[in-house]
Amino acid sequence: MTGTDVQKEAEDSGPSGYAAARLRLLTEEARSGPPRRAALAELTDDWLTGLFAAGAEGLRGASLVAVGGYGRGELSPRSDLDLLLLHDGSDAKAVAALADRLWYPVWDLGLDLDHSVRTPAEARKTAGEDLKVQLGLLDARHIAGDLGLTASLRTAVLADWRNQAPKRLPELQELCAERAERQGELQYLLEPDLKEARGGLRDATALRAVAASWLADAPREGLADARRRLLDIRDALHLATGRATDRLALQEQDQVAAELGLLDADTLLRQVYEAARLISYASDVTWREVGRVLRSRAVRPRLRAMLGGGRALGSGKPTAERSPLAEGVVEQDGEVVLARAARPERDPVLPLRAAAAAAQAGLPLSLHAVRRLAATVRPLPTPWPAEAREQLVTLLGSGRPTIEVWEALEAEGLITRLLPDWERVRCRPQRNAVHLWTVDRHLIETAVRASEFTRRVSRPDLLLVAALLHDIGKGWPGDHSVAGEIIAKDVATRIGFDRHDVTVIATLVRHHLTLIDTATRRDLEDPATVRSVAEAVGSEGTLELLHALTEADALATGPAAWSSWRGSLVADLVKRVSAVLAGDAPDDPEEAAPTAEQERLALEAAATGSPVLSLRAQTEPPAGQEPSGDPEPLGVELLIAVPDQPGVLPAVAGVLAMHRLTVRTAELRSLHLPDGVDGSVLLLDWRVAAEYGSLPQAARLRSDLVRALDGSLDIAGRLAERDAAYPRRRGVIAPAARVSVHPAASRLATVIEVRSQDAPGLLFRIGRALEDANVQVRSAHVSTLGANAVDAFYVTGPEGAPLPGDEAAAVARKLEETLRG
Repeated sequence: MTGTDVQKEAEDSGPSGYAAARLRLLTEEARSGPPRRAALAELTDDWLTGLFAAGAEGLRGASLVAVGGYGRGELSPRSDLDLLLLHDGSDAKAVAALADRLWYPVWDLGLDLDHSVRTPAEARKTAGEDLKVQLGLLDARHIAGDLGLTASLRTAVLADWRNQAPKRLPELQELCAERAERQGELQYLLEPDLKEARGGLRDATALRAVAASWLADAPREGLADARRRLLDIRDALHLATGRATDRLALQEQDQVAAELGLLDADTLLRQVYEAARLISYASDVTWREVGRVLRSRAVRPRLRAMLGGGRALGSGKPTAERSPLAEGVVEQDGEVVLARAARPERDPVLPLRAAAAAAQAGLPLSLHAVRRLAATVRPLPTPWPAEAREQLVTLLGSGRPTIEVWEALEAEGLITRLLPDWERVRCRPQRNAVHLWTVDRHLIETAVRASEFTRRVSRPDLLLVAALLHDIGKGWPGDHSVAGEIIAKDVATRIGFDRHDVTVIATLVRHHLTLIDTATRRDLEDPATVRSVAEAVGSEGTLELLHALTEADALATGPAAWSSWRGSLVADLVKRVSAVLAGDAPDDPEEAAPTAEQERLALEAAATGSPVLSLRAQTEPPAGQEPSGDPEPLGVELLIAVPDQPGVLPAVAGVLAMHRLTVRTAELRSLHLPDGVDGSVLLLDWRVAAEYGSLPQAARLRSDLVRALDGSLDIAGRLAERDAAYPRRRGVIAPAARVSVHPAASRLATVIEVRSQDAPGLLFRIGRALEDANVQVRSAHVSTLGANAVDAFYVTGPEGAPLPGDEAAAVARKLEETLRG
């Protein structure tokens, strides 16, 4: 059935015919995108025209006007209808009756309706008071009735908008900024709002409004296509969900991708991010231009001539002051532009020089300058000349301004011409709640964070380049650290580093997770742990750089990835590895000295034969770490000393779970007592926090722990009763738990690592499963990162030796089955 046939069916059959024709149109596989939106708008126009004609018989001086998205002819499957019934005020009673004849059929079909009934004067007055109404009227389109009435309103509204632009545009910019603050940036969100987030459809509409003011205009190239892409995705979202929603929820992304014929949800998100990035960049450039124009208008002509240095010879136009920043680069009117004598076609380093100068000055790169560079500059030779490498390092080391400058280069394709491997990580989503950014933005954010640490290292250039490249392997299959090492070698060689520096950069990329993973998941008292890190790093200079990169990477990831406590663990590991690299062997684990508090508790536990514990809040950084700003609440330090016996780990973990205490970090190790004191004691040093309410008293915890150890407290039963009484809400299904064995991680024990969704009682279940497997937990290292738990357990057999390979694998399988059950 053709579009004409569909419209005829709607006209012949009234509301039911319109509904059938609308459904037929939305289910046509051959028609989608702009053609379907336009056809749906046209179909709706015809239906409403019929309703208007039937209800307005004999009425003059009235018209039906579409505004907003409907006014632009862009109806998505579940879009509401924005309608204005315009009248001249001569027959209010007839207009009211007409309104009923129009609105009720729309409501009867279950369509959302945003409607108003106004005279032209009322419409203009409301628009002057309500910016959103005025924006909707800028897209007013005649549907039926008195065409002259609609045309005169359009003319008047546009004239009002242009006359009031100096006042209304700052209001619009503030409205956009407030919305961005609430909704976030579309180009980074895992569940974005396609309309309201920064870089979404609202911002695209705002750019149309700026252009209509004649005060400034947005960069047009690619903007219409980006907007169309977001509208297509919203159409598919409406069809997939059957709801009028603009939020692209995780559970619906695969279905929306399939609706659009895309490979998968990641491909869908990448399209969203690319469109949002283009709209965001166009918005930045446009609002900067609006500000420049408004500032220039605010200066009186005579004062402007004085400040601007007069007029260009023979032009009659004021000349703007130009301040040199670098060779071929000047500042003009708050932007970085190319000097008149600059020749990009002869100077391949100019893009990096201009970018570095802009970032150092904290100024934006002019759109015209970036586009001229993209159009005319020659490729850099391989390897790069020293100046190009130095300018890249300068750009990366400029701090926060680097981000805006980098985005300007990327918007015009200059980054992928300088670094072709960048294309694979550009706009690539990271499906991990801990990460705030896409892969490419995370890399830039890491460089920005690393710029704060350049005084801590002897080779800041290597630190900054490694920060830029550390996750470059995420665009390739397999372990991104392994893939990234290969790419980093190639990029560093192309940039012009010598062989030694290339090796250092590649090592930093390969091992950028080694320090944080080892510090939080391995026993630092085990010499094998420290030696393995020393062998991977190779030198004290590389270790120094890796320490700084680790912190920068974690800070750039998000707030859940770094804390003073994690920093202290990494610092402790770095200290131990540095000693090995300097020629000092690590202390034997049997000789690690306890603190005075730990020794006091251990002696008391040995003397009484029962558990001893202490609870204390900790807001200060651990010993050896400098404070940074306000004290960071790290929860409560829980120290427990227990005579060595089976079942300690599940007992302690179970008691804490019963008292609704969340374990943030946990360490368990065997502590040998001073000469003359018999036996050995298990020491547990944990950080805990209350899920809600206040912490329990230490005496209550100790009492329950005593009962748990002697078997008189049924922890499993208590936890099961609580789970039955308060079932947890269902959310996104988490990946299944994964348990692995790391046989080379220690020569004294078998290391079993558990990665799982964090949940109340998780550590209790793990500890009990290990006890059931008849293995001894020599030490444990528990860390929680967002919703994920990563726990490492050093276990031995009953005789104290590491487990044979087949037994270790069997324990791991059994533990995995327990956690998945």
